[in-house]
Parts: sequence; structure tokens; C-alpha cells
Amino acid sequence: MLARPRLFIRAFARAAFLLFVAASVSAPSYGEETAQRDISRIVSVGGDVTEILYELGVGDNVVAIDTTSVFPPHIPAEKKSVGYMRALASEGVLAVGPTLILATDKAGPPEVIAALKASSTPFITVDADDTPEGVADKVAKVASIVGKDTAGQALAARIRSDFEAAAEARKKISKPVKALFLLSVQSGRAMAGGRNTAADAMLALAGAENVATSFDGYKPLSGEAALALAPDAIIVMKAAPGHRVTEASGPLATEVSAIAGLADTPAVKNGRIIEFDGSLMLQFGPRAPQAAHELMHILYPDIVPARRIN
Repeated sequence: MLARPRLFIRAFARAAFLLFVAASVSAPSYGEETAQRDISRIVSVGGDVTEILYELGVGDNVVAIDTTSVFPPHIPAEKKSVGYMRALASEGVLAVGPTLILATDKAGPPEVIAALKASSTPFITVDADDTPEGVADKVAKVASIVGKDTAGQALAARIRSDFEAAAEARKKISKPVKALFLLSVQSGRAMAGGRNTAADAMLALAGAENVATSFDGYKPLSGEAALALAPDAIIVMKAAPGHRVTEASGPLATEVSAIAGLADTPAVKNGRIIEFDGSLMLQFGPRAPQAAHELMHILYPDIVPARRIN
């Protein structure tokens, strides 16, 4: 008669012990895992992640990058490529023999990310908001992962300071420019940046008002909608480094003018079509404060002086 109560007591005691152990051992943080993590061969997916790794001094540990990783400028020619961050292939990523995969939360497709997470290689997603504090947090996360906390703190502090400098410059603006960001312009069609996009966030940091607020994400822009938006300036993503105001008769200005509705906007009529480095503007890495200040200077040359912040 005592067998069942004894078995129950033993089972209860064992369950209580396991619960105690589970409660006593918390999930390790990035920093706590670093001592056990091999960072000798990193695959970096996302230009912002790659820039942070180089700023932290572990660029030599990076063995492969995705196609959005274009800064520092020399790395595309030096590192193996795993393709576009949204179109990864698990075989291609694992073929380079990584000991760690660091990827932006924008990496995909989902099934490939799931396969990489299920592999024996540690896979860590680095995500953060497209805000000044989000960039600093992103730096802290990556620094903790690779065991560079001190360097990460210094970099985050510099980024916060640079954003503060941009905010001070922004206070001088009394009338925000109405701006439209075009992710692409091709064959008479344009893809515009709406709400909740990196473009929207950067326009705000540069003291501009995004006119494309009737939709979220990046969507094709109709001619009727383009005319109604009436932007004072049009910013077009430039694949190569650098930015400039295009010539009124230049090829980009001609292509933008060919899009129904845009030709009659104040931006086109007044020749305010700006080509801006896409990797600088949209990735929200360590150079994000620089992007905000440089775009601000282009939009408000008489108010905001040119200044290359740290």
C-alpha cells in the first residue's frame, strides 16, 4: 500500500529539484556566452552589422559578407559573398565554414533563416529600431557578442554625441522641406518610401517632412499620387558611395521627369533631385549621424553648414 505514495513523493521531489535548477540558471546573455563563442570566422549579413564589426576592430574575423555590406569600401573585393541579405541560401552561407553567423533582422527568406538557426553554427539576429538610441543599442549588442564591450561603449557614446550634434543643427530649421524618397526609378516607374521605413526615419532626422505617409513600407508610386504629394525635393537612392544634386538635364533628372505626375512637382521644376548613398541613408549603422547631417546640409545649405561628423 505504501509503494504508490513513495513513488509519488520521489516523482514530486525530482520535479521540484528540476524546477529549482531551471529557476536558478538563467539564460546566458551575449556577454556571458562570449568566453565560449568562437568568433574566428564570422559571416556578417547586413551592411550595418558589418560596419559595426569593423568599427570594433574585428573586421579580420569576417570571412564572408552579403551584398549590402559595402563599407569600408575595400571589403566587397576582399571578402566572399553570400548574396543579397533577403535571398540567402543556407548552403552558400555554411560553405564558407563560419564559426558564427551575425545577421540583421531583415535577412531572409524565412525558411533559410530557420535552416541556418537549426545548423550547428551559432546564428544570432541583430535587431534594433531605426532611431539614434536604436543604433547605439545595436552597437552594444554586437560588441557584447564578439567580446568587445569597452570598444562598443566608446563607439555607442560617439554615435550618441554625433546624433546630438545633428539634432542641434536641426533646431535651426523653421520650415521643413517636403521630401519624397525613391528607392528605385526605372522604365517610367518609381518605388517610394512610406511610413515605418528607414527612409522615413532618416528624412525626419535630416529635418525633412516625408510626403509619402498614406502607406507603410516601399510601394510603387502612381502618377496621380506623385502629383498630389507635391514634394519640394526628391531623394533617389544611389547604389554607389557619394551624393549630389543632379543636373537639370542629366540622365536621372530626365528619368524622374518621365514618370507620370513627377514632372509637374516643385522638386522637378526647381531642379531639386538628389542622389544619395543608399547604404549610408538606409542601413542605420555607425555612419547614420553622418547621413542625417549630410542630407540636412543638402536640403538646407544656407542653414546647416557642411560638416563631416566623426
